[in-house]
Amino acid sequence: MPQESAHAPQRIAERRNALGLTQTLLAEQLGIAQQTMAHYEGGTLRIAVALLSPLSTTLGMSLEELVGVPTKPGKRGPAPKLQQQLERVAALPKAQQRFVMQMLDTVLQQQSG
Repeated sequence: MPQESAHAPQRIAERRNALGLTQTLLAEQLGIAQQTMAHYEGGTLRIAVALLSPLSTTLGMSLEELVGVPTKPGKRGPAPKLQQQLERVAALPKAQQRFVMQMLDTVLQQQSG
């Protein structure tokens, strides 16, 4: 999965361009700075967990498409547990979102190191 998620910045830029959005406009819609959006698209900054759901909605993509998780065609039903959890995190106050992101970063760094 790490190989697939490495292409998320490219998918974001391609989709944004296809929709005719500038980085500035997309950043404004997400409530972030244009420079932050540029770092996300450039792959120099990881996308904040709290932004995944609003970003996928704004770009008209599923979370799976956004992060590069292959979907199984024809499978219907409730949203995957990860998507449900991401949506719950996105609804938390900013301080709690940062705490969850720090925890995730710590775990992911331990896995990759």
